[in-house]
Amino acid sequence: MRRDVFLKSLAALVATGGVPLSAFAATNLKMMIPANPGGGWDTTGRALGKAMLEAKAADTVQYDNKGGAAGVIGLAQFVNASKGDPNALMVMGAVMLGGIITGKPQVSLDRATPIARLTSEYNVFVVPADSPLKTMKDVVAQMQKDPGSVKWGGGSRGSTEHICASMLATKVGVDPKKVNYVAFRGGGEATAAVLGGNVTVGGSGYSEFAEYITAGKMRPIGVTSEKRLPGINVPTMKEMGYDVVLGNWRAVYGAPGITAEQRAALADLVVKATKTKSWAESLEKNAWTSALLTGKAFDEFVDSEFASLRGIMHLSGMV
Repeated sequence: MRRDVFLKSLAALVATGGVPLSAFAATNLKMMIPANPGGGWDTTGRALGKAMLEAKAADTVQYDNKGGAAGVIGLAQFVNASKGDPNALMVMGAVMLGGIITGKPQVSLDRATPIARLTSEYNVFVVPADSPLKTMKDVVAQMQKDPGSVKWGGGSRGSTEHICASMLATKVGVDPKKVNYVAFRGGGEATAAVLGGNVTVGGSGYSEFAEYITAGKMRPIGVTSEKRLPGINVPTMKEMGYDVVLGNWRAVYGAPGITAEQRAALADLVVKATKTKSWAESLEKNAWTSALLTGKAFDEFVDSEFASLRGIMHLSGMV
Protein backbone atom coordinates (compact mmCIF):
# COMPACT_ATOMS: atom_id res chain seq x y z
CA MET A 1 0.00 0.00 0.00
CA ARG A 2 1.27 3.47 -0.85
CA ARG A 3 2.32 5.55 2.18
CA ASP A 4 -0.18 8.36 1.50
CA VAL A 5 -3.05 5.87 1.18
CA PHE A 6 -1.94 4.12 4.38
CA LEU A 7 -1.80 7.39 6.32
CA LYS A 8 -5.24 8.46 5.09
CA SER A 9 -6.66 5.09 6.10
CA LEU A 10 -5.03 5.28 9.50
CA ALA A 11 -6.30 8.82 10.03
CA ALA A 12 -9.82 7.66 9.17
CA LEU A 13 -9.55 4.88 11.74
CA VAL A 14 -8.36 7.37 14.35
CA ALA A 15 -11.29 9.67 13.57
CA THR A 16 -13.79 6.86 14.04
CA GLY A 17 -12.15 5.51 17.18
CA GLY A 18 -10.72 2.41 15.51
CA VAL A 19 -7.15 3.28 16.53
CA PRO A 20 -6.10 5.20 19.66
CA LEU A 21 -4.85 8.64 18.66
CA SER A 22 -1.77 8.18 20.84
CA ALA A 23 -0.69 5.36 18.54
CA PHE A 24 -0.47 7.75 15.61
CA ALA A 25 2.83 9.65 15.68
CA ALA A 26 3.02 12.88 13.73
CA THR A 27 5.01 12.42 10.53
CA ASN A 28 6.05 16.09 10.55
CA LEU A 29 5.93 18.03 13.78
CA LYS A 30 5.92 21.82 13.48
CA MET A 31 7.63 23.62 16.36
CA MET A 32 6.98 27.35 16.79
CA ILE A 33 9.81 28.98 18.78
CA PRO A 34 8.60 32.52 19.58
CA ALA A 35 12.12 33.88 20.06
CA ASN A 36 15.26 34.47 18.03
CA PRO A 37 17.89 31.70 17.76
CA GLY A 38 20.35 31.28 20.61
CA GLY A 39 18.11 31.77 23.63
CA GLY A 40 16.48 29.51 26.19
CA TRP A 41 13.27 28.87 24.26
CA ASP A 42 15.24 28.06 21.12
CA THR A 43 17.49 25.63 23.00
CA THR A 44 14.49 24.04 24.70
CA GLY A 45 12.48 23.63 21.50
CA ARG A 46 15.34 22.07 19.57
CA ALA A 47 16.27 19.79 22.47
CA LEU A 48 12.66 18.60 22.68
CA GLY A 49 12.52 18.10 18.91
CA LYS A 50 15.67 15.99 19.02
CA ALA A 51 14.23 13.92 21.86
CA MET A 52 10.95 13.42 19.98
CA LEU A 53 12.87 12.09 16.99
CA GLU A 54 14.82 9.73 19.24
CA ALA A 55 11.57 8.57 20.84
CA LYS A 56 10.07 8.06 17.36
CA ALA A 57 7.27 10.42 18.34
CA ALA A 58 7.84 12.23 15.02
CA ASP A 59 9.55 11.46 11.72
CA THR A 60 10.70 15.05 11.21
CA VAL A 61 10.60 18.31 13.16
CA GLN A 62 10.34 21.68 11.45
CA TYR A 63 11.34 24.76 13.47
CA ASP A 64 10.06 28.29 13.00
CA ASN A 65 11.71 31.12 14.98
CA LYS A 66 9.63 34.28 15.39
CA GLY A 67 11.02 36.56 18.09
CA GLY A 68 9.77 39.72 19.72
CA ALA A 69 7.50 41.09 22.47
CA ALA A 70 8.25 38.32 24.99
CA GLY A 71 7.01 35.69 22.55
CA VAL A 72 3.68 37.40 21.86
CA ILE A 73 4.45 37.94 18.15
CA GLY A 74 5.16 34.23 17.72
CA LEU A 75 2.06 33.38 19.77
CA ALA A 76 -0.14 35.43 17.43
CA GLN A 77 1.35 33.74 14.36
CA PHE A 78 0.95 30.30 15.94
CA VAL A 79 -2.68 30.89 16.89
CA ASN A 80 -3.63 32.31 13.50
CA ALA A 81 -1.79 29.76 11.35
CA SER A 82 -2.21 26.44 13.14
CA LYS A 83 -5.84 26.21 14.19
CA GLY A 84 -6.91 22.57 14.51
CA ASP A 85 -3.44 21.23 13.63
CA PRO A 86 -2.64 18.27 15.93
CA ASN A 87 1.01 18.24 14.80
CA ALA A 88 1.83 21.80 15.93
CA LEU A 89 3.61 22.79 19.13
CA MET A 90 4.77 26.13 20.52
CA VAL A 91 7.47 26.67 23.13
CA MET A 92 6.53 29.15 25.87
CA GLY A 93 7.08 29.89 29.54
CA ALA A 94 7.06 32.40 32.37
CA VAL A 95 8.50 35.10 30.10
CA MET A 96 5.45 34.97 27.83
CA LEU A 97 3.12 35.43 30.80
CA GLY A 98 5.04 38.54 31.81
CA GLY A 99 4.85 39.88 28.26
CA ILE A 100 1.10 39.33 28.13
CA ILE A 101 0.61 41.09 31.48
CA THR A 102 2.57 44.17 30.41
CA GLY A 103 1.62 44.25 26.73
CA LYS A 104 -2.05 43.20 26.89
CA PRO A 105 -1.98 41.79 23.33
CA GLN A 106 -5.07 41.09 21.23
CA VAL A 107 -4.12 37.41 20.94
CA SER A 108 -3.76 35.91 24.41
CA LEU A 109 -2.53 32.55 25.60
CA ASP A 110 -6.00 31.14 26.24
CA ARG A 111 -6.42 30.77 22.48
CA ALA A 112 -3.82 27.98 22.41
CA THR A 113 -3.97 24.55 24.08
CA PRO A 114 -1.84 23.71 27.17
CA ILE A 115 0.22 20.55 26.67
CA ALA A 116 3.07 20.23 29.19
CA ARG A 117 5.50 22.07 31.42
CA LEU A 118 9.00 20.79 30.75
CA THR A 119 11.72 22.44 32.81
CA SER A 120 12.53 25.03 35.42
CA GLU A 121 15.62 27.21 35.40
CA TYR A 122 16.83 30.08 37.54
CA ASN A 123 18.31 33.30 36.27
CA VAL A 124 21.96 34.12 36.74
CA PHE A 125 23.23 37.70 36.66
CA VAL A 126 26.62 38.34 35.08
CA VAL A 127 28.96 41.25 34.40
CA PRO A 128 31.64 41.46 31.69
CA ALA A 129 34.95 40.00 32.85
CA ASP A 130 36.63 43.42 32.81
CA SER A 131 33.80 45.24 34.62
CA PRO A 132 34.86 47.45 37.55
CA LEU A 133 31.80 46.08 39.37
CA LYS A 134 32.98 42.77 40.82
CA THR A 135 30.02 41.68 42.95
CA MET A 136 26.27 42.15 43.26
CA LYS A 137 26.93 44.42 46.25
CA ASP A 138 28.95 46.67 43.92
CA VAL A 139 26.04 46.74 41.48
CA VAL A 140 23.56 47.56 44.25
CA ALA A 141 25.76 50.37 45.58
CA GLN A 142 26.01 51.88 42.09
CA MET A 143 22.26 51.53 41.55
CA GLN A 144 21.52 53.24 44.88
CA LYS A 145 23.86 56.08 43.91
CA ASP A 146 22.55 56.48 40.35
CA PRO A 147 19.87 53.99 39.18
CA GLY A 148 20.09 55.03 35.53
CA SER A 149 23.82 54.33 35.35
CA VAL A 150 23.25 50.59 35.74
CA LYS A 151 22.00 49.06 32.49
CA TRP A 152 20.31 45.70 33.01
CA GLY A 153 20.22 43.60 29.83
CA GLY A 154 18.01 40.59 29.23
CA GLY A 155 14.94 39.28 27.47
CA SER A 156 11.81 41.18 26.55
CA ARG A 157 10.05 43.59 28.87
CA GLY A 158 8.29 41.53 31.53
CA SER A 159 10.83 38.69 31.39
CA THR A 160 11.87 37.01 34.63
CA GLU A 161 15.23 38.81 34.61
CA HIS A 162 13.41 42.14 34.22
CA ILE A 163 11.13 41.24 37.11
CA CYS A 164 14.11 40.21 39.27
CA ALA A 165 15.94 43.50 38.58
CA SER A 166 12.82 45.41 39.62
CA MET A 167 12.38 43.21 42.70
CA LEU A 168 15.99 43.89 43.70
CA ALA A 169 15.47 47.64 43.32
CA THR A 170 12.45 47.47 45.61
CA LYS A 171 14.41 45.48 48.22
CA VAL A 172 17.29 48.00 48.35
CA GLY A 173 15.26 51.19 48.43
CA VAL A 174 15.45 52.17 44.76
CA ASP A 175 12.34 53.20 42.82
CA PRO A 176 11.74 50.22 40.47
CA LYS A 177 10.46 52.61 37.83
CA LYS A 178 13.99 53.98 37.60
CA VAL A 179 15.52 50.60 36.71
CA ASN A 180 17.34 51.06 33.40
CA TYR A 181 16.33 47.82 31.68
CA VAL A 182 17.38 47.12 28.09
CA ALA A 183 15.21 44.47 26.44
CA PHE A 184 16.53 42.18 23.70
CA ARG A 185 14.63 39.96 21.28
CA GLY A 186 16.62 36.83 22.13
CA GLY A 187 19.36 35.34 24.29
CA GLY A 188 21.93 35.70 21.53
CA GLU A 189 21.47 39.49 21.40
CA ALA A 190 21.64 39.79 25.20
CA THR A 191 24.83 37.72 25.28
CA ALA A 192 26.46 39.92 22.63
CA ALA A 193 25.50 43.03 24.61
CA VAL A 194 27.18 41.68 27.75
CA LEU A 195 30.32 40.60 25.89
CA GLY A 196 30.50 43.97 24.14
CA GLY A 197 30.13 45.91 27.38
CA ASN A 198 26.91 47.53 26.14
CA VAL A 199 25.07 46.65 29.36
CA THR A 200 26.28 46.75 32.94
CA VAL A 201 24.62 43.53 34.06
CA GLY A 202 23.18 40.69 31.99
CA GLY A 203 20.47 38.33 33.16
CA SER A 204 19.37 35.00 31.71
CA GLY A 205 19.19 31.28 32.35
CA TYR A 206 22.55 29.81 33.32
CA SER A 207 22.65 27.67 30.17
CA GLU A 208 22.76 30.76 27.92
CA PHE A 209 25.85 32.18 29.64
CA ALA A 210 27.59 28.95 30.71
CA GLU A 211 30.24 28.74 27.97
CA TYR A 212 31.25 32.40 28.45
CA ILE A 213 31.42 31.99 32.23
CA THR A 214 33.60 28.91 31.79
CA ALA A 215 35.82 30.76 29.30
CA GLY A 216 36.28 33.64 31.75
CA LYS A 217 34.52 36.20 29.54
CA MET A 218 31.69 36.77 32.02
CA ARG A 219 31.66 36.87 35.81
CA PRO A 220 28.54 35.44 37.52
CA ILE A 221 27.52 37.56 40.52
CA GLY A 222 24.20 36.09 41.63
CA VAL A 223 21.54 33.49 40.95
CA THR A 224 17.79 33.72 41.73
CA SER A 225 17.40 30.22 43.19
CA GLU A 226 16.52 29.43 46.81
CA LYS A 227 19.76 27.50 47.24
CA ARG A 228 23.00 27.36 45.23
CA LEU A 229 22.66 25.33 42.05
CA PRO A 230 24.43 21.94 42.11
CA GLY A 231 27.92 22.12 40.63
CA ILE A 232 27.68 25.88 40.06
CA ASN A 233 29.58 28.00 42.56
CA VAL A 234 27.50 31.16 42.30
CA PRO A 235 26.01 32.82 45.40
CA THR A 236 22.24 33.19 45.56
CA MET A 237 20.67 36.61 45.79
CA LYS A 238 19.06 35.48 49.04
CA GLU A 239 22.31 34.50 50.75
CA MET A 240 23.71 37.93 49.89
CA GLY A 241 20.82 39.54 51.74
CA TYR A 242 18.50 40.26 48.79
CA ASP A 243 15.20 38.38 48.98
CA VAL A 244 14.90 37.83 45.23
CA VAL A 245 13.86 34.26 44.38
CA LEU A 246 12.14 33.52 41.06
CA GLY A 247 12.21 30.54 38.72
CA ASN A 248 11.91 30.56 34.95
CA TRP A 249 9.88 27.59 33.72
CA ARG A 250 9.42 26.50 30.10
CA ALA A 251 6.61 24.54 28.48
CA VAL A 252 4.85 23.67 25.23
CA TYR A 253 1.35 24.47 24.00
CA GLY A 254 -0.63 22.97 21.15
CA ALA A 255 -2.72 24.62 18.47
CA PRO A 256 -6.16 26.17 19.02
CA GLY A 257 -9.16 23.98 18.37
CA ILE A 258 -7.61 20.53 18.75
CA THR A 259 -9.72 17.88 20.44
CA ALA A 260 -9.25 16.56 23.96
CA GLU A 261 -7.99 13.29 22.46
CA GLN A 262 -5.47 15.11 20.26
CA ARG A 263 -4.28 17.13 23.26
CA ALA A 264 -3.81 13.95 25.30
CA ALA A 265 -1.94 12.32 22.42
CA LEU A 266 0.46 15.26 22.11
CA ALA A 267 1.06 15.20 25.86
CA ASP A 268 1.83 11.46 25.66
CA LEU A 269 4.36 12.09 22.89
CA VAL A 270 6.04 14.86 24.87
CA VAL A 271 6.22 12.69 27.98
CA LYS A 272 7.72 9.89 25.89
CA ALA A 273 10.36 12.29 24.56
CA THR A 274 11.35 13.35 28.10
CA LYS A 275 12.33 9.75 28.85
CA THR A 276 15.01 9.62 26.16
CA LYS A 277 18.76 9.72 26.60
CA SER A 278 19.10 12.93 24.57
CA TRP A 279 16.62 14.76 26.82
CA ALA A 280 18.52 13.64 29.93
CA GLU A 281 21.72 14.92 28.33
CA SER A 282 20.06 18.28 27.57
CA LEU A 283 18.94 18.64 31.18
CA GLU A 284 22.47 18.03 32.43
CA LYS A 285 24.22 20.16 29.81
CA ASN A 286 21.98 23.20 30.33
CA ALA A 287 21.56 22.92 34.13
CA TRP A 288 17.79 22.55 33.68
CA THR A 289 15.60 21.02 36.36
CA SER A 290 12.98 18.59 35.09
CA ALA A 291 9.54 19.95 35.97
CA LEU A 292 7.17 17.80 33.90
CA LEU A 293 3.49 18.63 34.37
CA THR A 294 0.51 17.83 32.13
CA GLY A 295 -3.28 17.88 32.09
CA LYS A 296 -5.39 19.72 34.63
CA ALA A 297 -2.43 20.20 36.96
CA PHE A 298 -0.62 22.17 34.23
CA ASP A 299 -3.75 24.25 33.52
CA GLU A 300 -4.01 25.19 37.20
CA PHE A 301 -0.30 25.94 37.40
CA VAL A 302 -0.48 28.45 34.53
CA ASP A 303 -3.49 30.18 36.11
CA SER A 304 -1.63 30.41 39.42
CA GLU A 305 1.51 31.77 37.72
CA PHE A 306 -0.49 34.49 35.96
CA ALA A 307 -1.91 35.63 39.31
CA SER A 308 1.46 35.45 41.07
CA LEU A 309 3.35 37.35 38.36
CA ARG A 310 0.69 40.07 38.21
CA GLY A 311 1.16 40.60 41.95
CA ILE A 312 4.97 40.68 41.77
CA MET A 313 4.99 43.01 38.76
CA HIS A 314 2.49 45.37 40.39
CA LEU A 315 4.57 45.60 43.58
CA SER A 316 7.69 46.14 41.47
CA GLY A 317 6.11 49.06 39.63
CA MET A 318 6.05 47.29 36.26
CA VAL A 319 2.26 47.30 35.82
